[in-house]
Amino acid sequence: MGWWRLESRPFAFRLPRPLQTSRGRLEDKRGWLLRLQGPDGGVGWGEAAPLMPSETPDVAAALEALGPELERSDLERRLPALPPALAFALGAALAESDDVVGAAADGGWLAAPPSAWLLPAGEAMLAALEQRLADPAAAALTVKWKVAAAPDGLERLWLEQLLERLPADGRLRLDANGGWDRPTAAAWAGRLEREPRLEWLEQPLAADDLEGLDQLALGIPVALDESLRQRPELRQRWAGWQVRRPSQDGDPRPLLAQLRRGVPRLMLSTGFETGIGARWTAHLAALQGRGPTPVAPGLAPDWTPSGPLFDQDPQRVWAAAA
Repeated sequence: MGWWRLESRPFAFRLPRPLQTSRGRLEDKRGWLLRLQGPDGGVGWGEAAPLMPSETPDVAAALEALGPELERSDLERRLPALPPALAFALGAALAESDDVVGAAADGGWLAAPPSAWLLPAGEAMLAALEQRLADPAAAALTVKWKVAAAPDGLERLWLEQLLERLPADGRLRLDANGGWDRPTAAAWAGRLEREPRLEWLEQPLAADDLEGLDQLALGIPVALDESLRQRPELRQRWAGWQVRRPSQDGDPRPLLAQLRRGVPRLMLSTGFETGIGARWTAHLAALQGRGPTPVAPGLAPDWTPSGPLFDQDPQRVWAAAA
């Protein structure tokens, strides 16, 4: 099948403001842009940028080991064992160079539907919500609040204030990033089990507490995130909502096929990408919106930097990283 040429360029950027979660504080993103050219001259673009900085050395080592020239069958064979962020970049580049996504397959790269709004952790959530509600376009508002980042008693008080302010047609997602124990999660579930505006609790328990997550999901909608990355086989078993973060989940081609088939209860979320990764997230979110269970994607629009590194044109993004 011929040899493929791989080029990479490092990039780094700072989020407009830090993102605080129960797992820590995210301020910067670092990674590599990839340009993969096939033997017929076709080009595909990718982005390898793990969300957690601790994963960056593994990506760097795996990328260096690939070398500048690759045989297609060998690359496909090695993909499943690569760090997920690098597997995403290479799978995305192969899909584009094969014209599996984009111009031919879906009528061009699709724009994402309106996103949910990511609220900051802690009491700052209330001011951010008020600001969002002041926007006339916020009629059918979906908000996501990062919890398990402050003392539980305070967060319960802020929850009541949030619910007082959220419109009747608003939608709420709470993301604990695995930061609650079972009694805390049960207490929140008990308060919210009859709340019609709740879409789900996202990763309320630790990623490996599958028994607790299964039990909690009997009474309230639960979406998995970190559990799916720790145990990818759960993507085939979990019947509830799944938060799928394409740039962190490995080769995106299986997810693309799922969304084209109309697999339900998959919500697409950002990993804070450059323009190259973001157009994939947007495209997949648009396909999800055409499916049987459309919901607002999680694109964190207020947390995305601006500039040429975030352009829709991959060549401009590539040039910005030079």
